[in-house]
Amino acid sequence: MPIDVILPVLNESGALPLVLGAFLSGYEPLVVDNGSADGSAEVAKRLGARVVVEPTKGFGAACFAGLSAATSDVVCFMDCDGSLDPGELPRVADPVTDGSSDLVLGARQPTTSGAWPWHARLANRALALELTRRSPADARTRLTDIGPMRAASRTQLLELGLRDRRFGWPLEMVLKAAAAGWRIGEMPVTYRPRAAGESKVSGSITGTVRAICEMGALL
Repeated sequence: MPIDVILPVLNESGALPLVLGAFLSGYEPLVVDNGSADGSAEVAKRLGARVVVEPTKGFGAACFAGLSAATSDVVCFMDCDGSLDPGELPRVADPVTDGSSDLVLGARQPTTSGAWPWHARLANRALALELTRRSPADARTRLTDIGPMRAASRTQLLELGLRDRRFGWPLEMVLKAAAAGWRIGEMPVTYRPRAAGESKVSGSITGTVRAICEMGALL
């Protein structure tokens, strides 16, 4: 059965052709439109993707809607702005499908200095280090990135009872998975400048600060 790849989308019509055109066999895009005003949902449907509409605004709301609509045993999550390569999804999915890990995150490796702004990279590293510091010494979760490309069991994720519906979703997933004793790992993935538009989170210092506040509240 193909692996569902949940793609939260907000005004990504310019990047969708690039992203969907790079999918490998065995991986099915599940686009969750979160209120786009640029026809993203129509573009995704025209390109053959399954589309779910989530009217409640928020990154976590879109991710949860995709998780609820998915049917594969293992699911992946990935940004849909062209910064990540769908061809690298097996790097994060394979350790989950073969049973060696419960949750795998893609540790972003920027291809250029402009791919990952300094303020977003610094904030992300600080969160990863704080997560490591708070983990029990005998089961420490050592991460370098709270990355947007990730894979896990669909059923197990639903059982975690994730509640955040905004930017805290990615961190809450890791926190609750660690608390539940999951085997968490990471694999390097390339990180490119977005294909079109501006990031809703890391494209500005204001967006980064907003995300830090929401994730910091979880810690």
